[in-house]
Amino acid sequence: MPKRRLQSDPFVFWTALGFIAVFVTATIAFGDTAREVYAAVANTLMDNLTWLYVGGISASLIFLMVIFVSRFGNLRLGDDEDEPEYSMPVWFSMLFAAGLGATLMFWGAAEPLHHAFRPPRGDLEPMSNDAITQAFEFTYYHFAAHMWVIFTLPGLAMGYFIYKRKMPPRLSSVFSPLLGGYVYRWPGKLVDSLAIIGTVFGLAVSVGLGVLQISAGLNILWGVPLVGWVEVIIICVITAAGATSVATGLDRGVKLLSNLNIVGSVVLLVFVVIVGPTLQIFEHTTESFGAYIGNLPELMFWVDSFDENPGWHATWTAFYWAWTICWSPFVGMFFARISRGRTVRQFIGGTIALPSIFVIIWFAAFGRTAVEVERDNPGILTKPVVEEGDTPQVLFTLLEQYPLYVISGAVALAVIVFYFVTSIDSAAMVMDMFATGEENKTPTYYRVGWAVAIGVVTAALLFINDSGIEALQEVVLIVALPFFFMHFVMMYSLVKAMSDDSAAEQRPKSRRWDKTDTPEKLEEGEAQPAPGYDADGNELQRPELEYHEDGYWKLSEDVVVEGELRRTPPEA
Repeated sequence: MPKRRLQSDPFVFWTALGFIAVFVTATIAFGDTAREVYAAVANTLMDNLTWLYVGGISASLIFLMVIFVSRFGNLRLGDDEDEPEYSMPVWFSMLFAAGLGATLMFWGAAEPLHHAFRPPRGDLEPMSNDAITQAFEFTYYHFAAHMWVIFTLPGLAMGYFIYKRKMPPRLSSVFSPLLGGYVYRWPGKLVDSLAIIGTVFGLAVSVGLGVLQISAGLNILWGVPLVGWVEVIIICVITAAGATSVATGLDRGVKLLSNLNIVGSVVLLVFVVIVGPTLQIFEHTTESFGAYIGNLPELMFWVDSFDENPGWHATWTAFYWAWTICWSPFVGMFFARISRGRTVRQFIGGTIALPSIFVIIWFAAFGRTAVEVERDNPGILTKPVVEEGDTPQVLFTLLEQYPLYVISGAVALAVIVFYFVTSIDSAAMVMDMFATGEENKTPTYYRVGWAVAIGVVTAALLFINDSGIEALQEVVLIVALPFFFMHFVMMYSLVKAMSDDSAAEQRPKSRRWDKTDTPEKLEEGEAQPAPGYDADGNELQRPELEYHEDGYWKLSEDVVVEGELRRTPPEA
């Protein structure tokens, strides 16, 4: 029986897998000591680099807006004649499910309540009108355009280099203007290893939060106890479902679940709008959007520099940016994979504007509904969610205040599960691409193995001690730092590549005229097509060179050049 060889790149595969194995083993072995180390390093980073995260992500937004309106916006992620593979609704559902779908389920009602009850800026009275308005400004700032920019930048960079320049589907391909041929050697392979590691840990945070929310939902709906073994079962079920989905492929498992996700989310959103304070939701959506746009230029650079304790920014804004950056290579690669054939302008607009609009509507509906419930029954939400820190239960406690709770709660639970399954299966597919440098090269069990790795890391971090979710957040802050600096390299690489490609000489498509020496010829327009073009100005297909079995090159139409097969291709 022939010996099977590793079908992934050995350096990338073993570096990533080895780091994950060592980390999980050390975390389990050292427990509280490991948590103390993570906390110390994470706190040091946040105390000193919060300003850099805030300013850097805002700079990325400005960069993408400039690219959007520039001549580069007409360039296509692929060949000039490529067309999008997926329709706009299907494309949006897939990118939304892989992006922040599950996160919105977790924070949709919780974050506005947090900031309204404990205003981050100014001496505002908790739950006052001014505090609520400010709460939604910060919520939109955290989850609308800025957060999607973190996915869009690497997605655009990878999509351009992979589908326009035909480079391997890896994060390292983006660095080719700097590294040159070294993207295929250890420097590039190290970048791809880091991309896999970041994806695993970034997604582990998301899955960890989801496990806590699912557990809370099961407890409120059907009295399932809030104990560790239930959370272990939840992790196993989500991981197994993700592995099954990734085994069915992109156009079956991921696409189907993405469509179910967006349909379920819209049904839940419509339900809340109908049974909740409908008129206030519509009014608040309009008003809060205006407040967000009006204050965004200040918010996006506000770091409260006169406060020597950057606690709020470190806990909220910097954590969100670091968390999102950590798994942005995976989401960006997935965005690129489903966006081949779209123009740069379509990609930027579709991955920032469309999700941002949905995010604002979502938070306006769930957040304003939660505010009204809290005002009618003070403490019913803020006491467990804000004062006691039991954020995972807020969605189900909110739905419990309205009719048909058993149905709406079950739908919410199903949507949350489907979102995490979609995230895991798409992440496993992307990590396999990073490890192999090709799409669908490896057997299915490779992708299944990456899905299992996400579940194992989630379980290891979640159960270090009673503060496992804090450990997840601290690890993400550490892992995200190198990816944050990579974003600036991506900007340089994109501008250089687009400038070089758009400067390529375009061959004019004009006709070639014969001698026009009579009125008839002039009136009839007897002209011959330009060399290489037909009468309509379309470029003719040129015969390709292909390799002959005798070691020679020959034309694909079996035309012998100058009486013999060519040993080398003719010069262009």
